[in-house]
Amino acid sequence: MSRQLPKRLGLLLLFTVICLAVLVPFYAITLGSFKPGKELVRGGLNLSLDPSVMSFDNFTFLFTGEHAYFTWFFNSLLLTLVQVAVTLLVSAFVAYGFAAYEFRGKNFLFICVLLIMMVPFEILLLPLYKLMYDIHLMNSYGAIILPGLASAATVFFFRQYLRGIPEEIITAGRVDGASEYGIYFRLILPVMKPAFAAMAILNGMNSWNNLLWPFMVLSDANKYTLPIGLKTLLTPYGNNYDLLIVGSFFSILPIFALFIAFQKYFIDGMTAGSVKG
Repeated sequence: MSRQLPKRLGLLLLFTVICLAVLVPFYAITLGSFKPGKELVRGGLNLSLDPSVMSFDNFTFLFTGEHAYFTWFFNSLLLTLVQVAVTLLVSAFVAYGFAAYEFRGKNFLFICVLLIMMVPFEILLLPLYKLMYDIHLMNSYGAIILPGLASAATVFFFRQYLRGIPEEIITAGRVDGASEYGIYFRLILPVMKPAFAAMAILNGMNSWNNLLWPFMVLSDANKYTLPIGLKTLLTPYGNNYDLLIVGSFFSILPIFALFIAFQKYFIDGMTAGSVKG
């Protein structure tokens, strides 16, 4: 026991430092949301607690002022929900094909999936942009959703997770006369709930925070997502820090609430597929 104590104390210290490193930015942006924009220009985001300059004016302006913040917010919310649902469904189908069936070229195709994971998205920007222009999807949410229909990382994760599910489940379904779709929807999907929860959080976070690709394909201000909308608050002619900081604070809440709601499934999903059997 005494030999394990230094190791445990070291781990406790390490995780405490990591926890503080994660929480300090949240603390800074929370304090900043109560400060007027001129204070942010003067001192930036900082950890100083000064009640004399703190108020609820930014929050009042957010909910009662004339701006398009909530249009951007609900655009992002709708786009994230659709994109995550479609990506999870398509990626789960692809992963199930890799895990449950034997076919010619299976290993080669899976290697292609792994190679796609290694390609930075920035390399694909120009070809994707030309493709969206050629098929007349520019300035539409379809141009954002279509390139991510099947996420290589999500396919890889689902495939590894499905390899840990006993093959007897599929065999029993076939013996009972269930169709392949029946086996998938009735037997496999219920078992994959933790994996879906884990990937929903990760894909949801990526979709919610995505700036570069939506910024390239959207030109209608009424279709702007939240990251693009917040970016428009910073211009060469003036910066709306009051709305920017409180809007950034509220933009964190949906993903934070999603993680809190599904954290148990997230942990189960990230660990259950780590071993086979």
